[in-house]
Amino acid sequence: MADQYFTNARLIDPEAGTDSIGWLRVSEGVIAEVGAGDAPKAGLDCGGKCLAPGIVDIGVKVSEPGERHKESFRSAGRAAAAGGVTTMVTRPDTAPAIDTPEVLEFVAKRALADSPVRVLPMSALTKGREGREMVEIGFLKDAGAVAFTDCDRVVTDTKVYTRALTYARSLGALVIAHVQEPNLSHGAAVTSGKFASLRGLPGVSPMAERMGLDRDIALLEMTGARYHADQITTARALPALERAKANGLDITAGVGIHHLTLNELDVADYRTFFKLKPPLRSEDDRLAVVAAVASGLIDIISSMHTPQDEESKRLPYEEAASGAVALETLLPAALRLYHAGQLDLPTLFRAMSLNPSRRLGLDTGRLAVGAPADLVLFDPDAPFLLDRAKLRSKSKNTPFDGARLQGRVLGTWVAGQDVTEEA
Repeated sequence: MADQYFTNARLIDPEAGTDSIGWLRVSEGVIAEVGAGDAPKAGLDCGGKCLAPGIVDIGVKVSEPGERHKESFRSAGRAAAAGGVTTMVTRPDTAPAIDTPEVLEFVAKRALADSPVRVLPMSALTKGREGREMVEIGFLKDAGAVAFTDCDRVVTDTKVYTRALTYARSLGALVIAHVQEPNLSHGAAVTSGKFASLRGLPGVSPMAERMGLDRDIALLEMTGARYHADQITTARALPALERAKANGLDITAGVGIHHLTLNELDVADYRTFFKLKPPLRSEDDRLAVVAAVASGLIDIISSMHTPQDEESKRLPYEEAASGAVALETLLPAALRLYHAGQLDLPTLFRAMSLNPSRRLGLDTGRLAVGAPADLVLFDPDAPFLLDRAKLRSKSKNTPFDGARLQGRVLGTWVAGQDVTEEA
């Protein structure tokens, strides 16, 4: 492959924390040279638009096996390429769950054959995600599982959970957990408060998240495991997270893009596309979590892409399925925070590219010599009106339908290969 030059680009470097005009050269799928000013040779003129490391998205649900009508690796891969996501870290909450090397191998083969972007599968932590017996962590790690999670099912048997954390630590495996106190949050559709009462909807206290995190932190002190909380969405959970980090525990935390850019009032008159798990929070919680991303207390922003078909969303709010698609809307939604002056672009890409790469031990997420040439070129100021019918995902359940957004992806490259057309 001939060398490629990206010239006249606004380079967003989350590792250096810089945003500056320059150029880079790609050779054999990796970044070979980065410079400021004019490039030594002509190449792709980026027109002063932003060139950043491709997004590494932890927590993408692809509904293979079991529910291919909701999302396939082909459709998810196309959506990812259109959204500047170059690596999808996929969840095991499929039917059946990804809990054996054989199912993991099936998923890996389908992903390799169908997806134009990188796919890294996660495995369930317990068999069937039922919380009773841990999976063969060693075999699954050898088969390619990059992390272990039961997704939104909390392991309630503390003894089983402790054993799994201890075994995972012995193998250096990363455990990803959904922090909710399951009895308090069971059956909840929204966050408790005045709005929930006015709408007559069952709510859950934000304290349920704090209680779930407190339990997990205690078990981390006991086991020393590598741990990531998939979504921290409330102000009450932040002091506990800060103390755990200060005490030297191997803990990181993430947040979904919807909890950073929407709040509980967006549910309005029972709009089921806004039903998420955990539910949308108060505006005070949202602002606290945005500040935690800015400070680095919350490490990772992800899409938490969860496709649901029309039938599962066109139900009364309490009965409707939770979740929203977000592979294509992750970047333009995140740019809302940039345009509001709350996060700069290097900070955004630190949370969307660099930190998830570091947590998973990947070389991606950087604009450095020797790093994989996984890149996204985007115009942060381009306005558009989102039409969910035009999304590449098979499922169209986005809360941003009809929303005015700013920020268009102009090109996506994986190992130097342009996958934009495949979107």
